[in-house]
Amino acid sequence: MNIPLSVVIITKNEEKNIEECLKTIQWANEIIVVDDQSSDSTIEIAHRYSTKIIQRKMDNEGRHRNFAYAQASNPWILSLDADERITPELKEEIEKVLSNGTTNAGFTIPRKNFIGNYWVRYGGWYPSGQLKLFLKDQFKFEEVDVHPRAIMSGPCGHLQADMIHYSYSDFGDFLKKMDNHTTREAKKWVETNRKMTLAKALWRTVDRFFRTYFWKKGHKDGVVGLVVAVFAGFYQILSYAKYWEMRKRN
Repeated sequence: MNIPLSVVIITKNEEKNIEECLKTIQWANEIIVVDDQSSDSTIEIAHRYSTKIIQRKMDNEGRHRNFAYAQASNPWILSLDADERITPELKEEIEKVLSNGTTNAGFTIPRKNFIGNYWVRYGGWYPSGQLKLFLKDQFKFEEVDVHPRAIMSGPCGHLQADMIHYSYSDFGDFLKKMDNHTTREAKKWVETNRKMTLAKALWRTVDRFFRTYFWKKGHKDGVVGLVVAVFAGFYQILSYAKYWEMRKRN
């Protein structure tokens, strides 16, 4: 018997990831894929596993996700990205929560984040709980383009079983995605008239590195931990550099 749950997945050229993701949630009675006009075989693959597929160009991430959640027919939604996988243990825990009832409006789920086949255990990457399971009518995202804040009207619980997240295939993929994210971050700062200075950006760069590598014990992940900490700092100064360029153009 399928679990009365709407799984909502946002996609964009995810032919390498989407099938393995969809295989892990076939127990849900509704699977919705909202696709941002993929040019690869994402849609063709999704048709084999999904109950509803919608193509919509993403205007900004928060608004796009809110649109996707509005398509769900069940009260409870599990929000996934194509590079995430649901473990059997997590499936059982979700089923138990929904069948027993709860006073919570949503639940965070711990994630095991991978770079390639390496599980990053430190640097703040685990358990890295994410608000992924929630009631449709009590949750929404801030409608901004990057790192939208989750807004929920009821109490939040915390599941124990892990979700698997294949964050990046390798360091090159990490850099490629960071280039995209920092562009969107800088654009958000410009559009919201956020005041950023070089001094503040430099402080954030150093702070993120030391916080990730030392305070959050990223050094225990060896070379991977060092790269993660360097990239955490680099994200800040690269975002500022792009922000500075955009301001100059305007």
